[in-house]
Amino acid sequence: MSDATIDAATFAELQESAGADFVKELVQTFLEEAPAMLSELRESLAAGQADAFRRAAHSLKSNSLTFGALALAALARELELGGLDAAALQPNALGPLEAEYARVARALEALCRG
Repeated sequence: MSDATIDAATFAELQESAGADFVKELVQTFLEEAPAMLSELRESLAAGQADAFRRAAHSLKSNSLTFGALALAALARELELGGLDAAALQPNALGPLEAEYARVARALEALCRG
């Protein structure tokens, strides 16, 4: 696990407070739902739907923070606060977020495998 991908202290605290088995379930749910959030970001960006864009970015940010995926949360926060207009001005605005999500997904899967 890379410290840049998952904050070890945050993840360990989550396991201590919720239990390792429940955290595995939470991770699985996140890995199932996050692609839909990314899809919602892409679709709302393309359709010019600012509220949907902001909600999807907020949800991804909040879920990322739960697991200590701080870089992913920061990227989602930038999109949430910048909003649709700022994202629309950037070529490949979602590229860094999608790449970081892929890293986070691999790291979380590795953590759950033990």
